[in-house]
Amino acid sequence: MSFSEESPASLRSTASGIVIATGSSSFELANRLNEPLTGRKFEFTLFPVSFGEMVRHHGLIDENRFLDQRLLYGYYPEIVTASINHEKLIRLLAGSYLYKDLLMLESIKKPALIEKLLRALALQIGSEVSFSELSQLIGADKNTIEKYIDLLEKVYVIFRLPAFHRNVRNEIRKGRKIYFYDNGIRNAVLNNFTSLQSRSDAGALWENFIISERIKYLANNDQKADSFFWRTVQQQEIDYIEDQGGNLSAYEIKWSERKRTRFSSTFTTAYPDCKTYFINPSNYHEFLI
Repeated sequence: MSFSEESPASLRSTASGIVIATGSSSFELANRLNEPLTGRKFEFTLFPVSFGEMVRHHGLIDENRFLDQRLLYGYYPEIVTASINHEKLIRLLAGSYLYKDLLMLESIKKPALIEKLLRALALQIGSEVSFSELSQLIGADKNTIEKYIDLLEKVYVIFRLPAFHRNVRNEIRKGRKIYFYDNGIRNAVLNNFTSLQSRSDAGALWENFIISERIKYLANNDQKADSFFWRTVQQQEIDYIEDQGGNLSAYEIKWSERKRTRFSSTFTTAYPDCKTYFINPSNYHEFLI
């Protein structure tokens, strides 16, 4: 979703005031506004409600009580304002307009293929994604997979995290991970709202939640940063890396507070000035607000 606002210069010449145009269809907005308002508009991305916004609304203690619910049902406004029927609501949201923008395009002739692709991506949260493997898995050529993933990014269903590489010879250079902007949509795609205590993908849900909320935090607070993951061909890995103006920070994201882990010595030796952090349910709020 985008906001478009006429520039001050335009306001002075037209005396028409400020125009705010919003819509759930990012393609439709872009097609209608880009050409007539070229050079005379500001665009803002409106993500689902963020953890930080909910903390400002009713406080950290209360929001922390909803953590399990957020991991399962996400942060769409209809979800956070409802007290019951969260599963039904997120299913309706996903079914009503998850694919709206894509199906408006003449080039999208196989909606079932999008559903297969989204399901495959939802199952690979936290893992490196191969377009060639996806092509074989869902029965579509690689170019189609790349096109559909690009379109899913443009309608803010998913986003990709590229591989970080600079100094280490065996670093993965062309890899990518793909995450969902909203946990609820991800779970709706898989039709899985089982409690966290009973599911094997709780760690993946936690990783998706933390990274997507961090992306929202950076955008909502106008902080410029490049986001990555890091991996070597020997499978040494770091979940999330952030580069803010040359200042590197690395984060390991763990759902279990008891799980002991450490940063790869290959990474810390290659990047000695990089700050390192562990994110878990006891301290995640420091990372997201």
